[in-house]
Amino acid sequence: MSVPLWAWAATLTGLGGLVALDLWHARSPHEVKFREALRWSLIYIAAAIVFGVVLGLTAGARHATEFFAGYLVEESLSVDNLFVFAVILGRFAIPSRHRQRILLIGIVGALVLRAVFIAVGAAMVERLTFTFVIFGVFLVYTAIQLIRTHGETSEDVGETRAVRLLQRFMPVTSEGRDGALIVKQAGRRAATPLLVATVAILSVDIVFAMDSIPAIFGITHTPYLVFTANAFALLGLRALYFLVAGLLDRLVHLHYGLAVVLSFIGVKLVLHYLHTINDGVPQISTGLSLAVVATVLATTTVTSLRSTRNARAVELSTSAAGSSRYSPSAQAE
Repeated sequence: MSVPLWAWAATLTGLGGLVALDLWHARSPHEVKFREALRWSLIYIAAAIVFGVVLGLTAGARHATEFFAGYLVEESLSVDNLFVFAVILGRFAIPSRHRQRILLIGIVGALVLRAVFIAVGAAMVERLTFTFVIFGVFLVYTAIQLIRTHGETSEDVGETRAVRLLQRFMPVTSEGRDGALIVKQAGRRAATPLLVATVAILSVDIVFAMDSIPAIFGITHTPYLVFTANAFALLGLRALYFLVAGLLDRLVHLHYGLAVVLSFIGVKLVLHYLHTINDGVPQISTGLSLAVVATVLATTTVTSLRSTRNARAVELSTSAAGSSRYSPSAQAE
């Protein structure tokens, strides 16, 4: 897929407009409620759908399918990232009214970082086809680690190398002005918890990109589609955080679904490389990939919500039985 310069310029202008709109909306600190988060989530989802439809009409259905499949994979991986974001924001005790600003700054920075990673990944894929095998094996390994280490999120997730580097060059204070990233303390500039949390989110996104970028290259090899799928997924991440924040603890099977998706894409990448050597080796189509990813994620979401609902029902019935056992009427009998 050859993308002309004007298409890149138009796409970047459109994405820049969405970022500017988001920044304008977040100019005044406030706590994001469910209805607001839902509205912005629908705006970003609608923008992605419109982009995919226009892409299908102008470039063909195959490229549109690749975009939607890549967008779905990136969005699902982003939900897993929200668990870590929640830990970081809680670790530094970021007030609710400032969280959308921190997330927005971190997401825009992450988008720039991923653009660099995508450019490097595209160059590797173009010059060395064995890169597909490297990406595939890495995704399978990541899937195994996802199952093995689930539930072991460190409470010190905010103590990344980037945070420690920041602390070496700038003192950190817990008494900053409301909403300020940097304040003056004893004549020196000091970082507030908001700045430290932002740096932590940016640094962990580098780790997230290590499995996100290979995964999207397993769907499409076109840098334009890789970038746009990442961009739309990332830009909607802030609203998604506030939308599903109350549901994160209920998605107990999500890691299983993500492990299956990553393993599936890893196998797809290896088969693609083998197909370049021997035409007899089958390939997994993008349409099948989209169907598998959607089915796996829908299944794990439903089973997660059902499992936690049943667990809560059992817990409530147990507590009710316990309270009735020790009630005054029960003791009188």
